[in-house]
Amino acid sequence: MDTNRLASLFLLWFLTTFAFAQTRGLPDFSELAEKQGPAVVNISTTQIIRGQAQMMPFPFDENDPAFEFFKRFIPRTPGGGMPRDFENKSLGSGFIVSGDGYILTNAHVVDDADEVTVRLTDKREFKAKIIGTDKRTDVALIKIEASGLPVVRLGDPAQLKVGEWVVAIGSPFGFDNSVTAGIVSAKGRSLPQENYVPFIQTDVAINPGNSGGPLFNMRGEVVGINSQIYSRSGGYMGLSFAIPIDVAMDIQSQLRASGKVSRGRLGVVIQEVNKELADSLGLNRAMGAVVNSVEKGGPADKAGIEAGDVILKFDGKSINTSADLPRLVGATRPGTRSTVQVWRRGAMRDLTVVVGEMIEDKQGGVRSQKGSKPAEQTPNRLGLIVSELTTEQKRELKMNSGVVIEDVRGIGARSDLRPGDIVIALISRGATTEIRSVEQFNKLLSQFEKGSNVTLLIRRGEMQTFITIKGLNGGH
Repeated sequence: MDTNRLASLFLLWFLTTFAFAQTRGLPDFSELAEKQGPAVVNISTTQIIRGQAQMMPFPFDENDPAFEFFKRFIPRTPGGGMPRDFENKSLGSGFIVSGDGYILTNAHVVDDADEVTVRLTDKREFKAKIIGTDKRTDVALIKIEASGLPVVRLGDPAQLKVGEWVVAIGSPFGFDNSVTAGIVSAKGRSLPQENYVPFIQTDVAINPGNSGGPLFNMRGEVVGINSQIYSRSGGYMGLSFAIPIDVAMDIQSQLRASGKVSRGRLGVVIQEVNKELADSLGLNRAMGAVVNSVEKGGPADKAGIEAGDVILKFDGKSINTSADLPRLVGATRPGTRSTVQVWRRGAMRDLTVVVGEMIEDKQGGVRSQKGSKPAEQTPNRLGLIVSELTTEQKRELKMNSGVVIEDVRGIGARSDLRPGDIVIALISRGATTEIRSVEQFNKLLSQFEKGSNVTLLIRRGEMQTFITIKGLNGGH
C-alpha cells in the first residue's frame, strides 16, 4: 500500500472518529444544575455541649490584700473552676420537596441539633424545625416557614440502570451548590448494619457536607439522597451510596403524619443461604433467608414458621438474598396479613403471618457454656472435641439435647465454630437430625463420604446460626 493511500485512510479514520465523538460527546449538566440547583439547600446545625467546670487558678491567695478586691471580678464556682459550654457545628445538604417549606435530609445531619439553619441559593436564611428523624434509614424531615419555594421533581429509582449518568448537588465542606457527576455503579447494595435500605452505589464525588443532598438522573429527577461514602481517609474514594427516593418519601410521609416511622416485623433471626447450605437443605440454588431462630410468641411463631425454614417469598416477592427480607417486612404496615413461602424438609409451604410492629433492638445474651476440656480426647471428623451438656447447663439453657464444643481443631478451625458453641442439629440433603449425644453425633459424621460438606445448626449465647464445614476428612 503506497504512502498517499495510507495517509488518506488515516485521515478518513480520524475524521470519522472525531465526528462520532462530537455527535456523542460527554453529557452537559449545565441546564440540570441551573434548573434544579435552587431547590437544593445548605443546612448548618449547632449543638450545645454542656461542659464541666474547668479548673482556673485564682491569681491571688486568700491572705493577699488584693484578694478581696479582685474576687468580685473573677467569679469562682464551688469546685474552683468556671463552667464552659461548647458549640459543636456541622454542615450538610438537603432539598425542598414541597413549596411550603418541607425539606428532606439525612438524620445524621440534624441528630441532636439544638439549632438548624437552612440557607437557600438566594442567600435567605431560615431557622428550621425538625419534624422527625428515622435513624434506621438515615432520613430526616425538617420544615421552614416559607412559601412559593422551588421544588425538586421526583424520579423512579427502579428505572435506573447501572452505568447511567447521575448528578449530585450539595455543599461539600460548606461550598454551596457544588455539582459533581458520575455513573450508577450498582443497585440494591446492602451495607453492614443497614438492613432497611437497598442503596444506590455511584462513583459521584461525595464529601462531608454533601450528606442529605439529592442525587439526580439526567432528566433532572431526584432518584436518591446522598448518605454515605466508603473511605479510609474520610474523603471521597470513588464509592458513594444514596438512599433510593421512594424509600425516603415513604419515610417522610410517615414523619409528616405522625413524627415517627412504623415498621413491620416477623420475629425471626435469619442468615444468608450460601451454596453449601443450599446443598445441605436440598435447595437447587442458593437463595432466600434461612431462619436461625424464632421469637417465642412472635408473629412468625404464631404463623408456624420454624427454625431451619428457608423463606423464599414474602407477599409474592422473591427473597433472593437474606437482606431482601428485612426491607420487605419493614415496609409492611403492622397488622397486615401476608403470605410467606418457606422451604421445609424438601417441600414448599405457604404460611399466613400477621405482621407485628418493630420494637427497639435488645442486646444481651446468656454466657456461653463450656465444660472442662478433656486433656487427651481425640477430635471427631470435623476436628471437634464435644461433650454432653450437664444437667445444670440444660436447666440454664432450657435445652434437652445438643452437645457442647470444648475445642476446635483441624478442618473445624477453618470455620466459624468456637469453643462454647452448642451443636443442636446436623443438616444434610434437606434432612435435619437433632443431636442428642456425643456418640450419636460422631456416628452421623462417620456416614459421610470423604470431602463432603457438613452443615450444623449452632447455638451461641441466645442466637442460633448455620455453619458449614467444607471437605470432611477421611477418618476420626
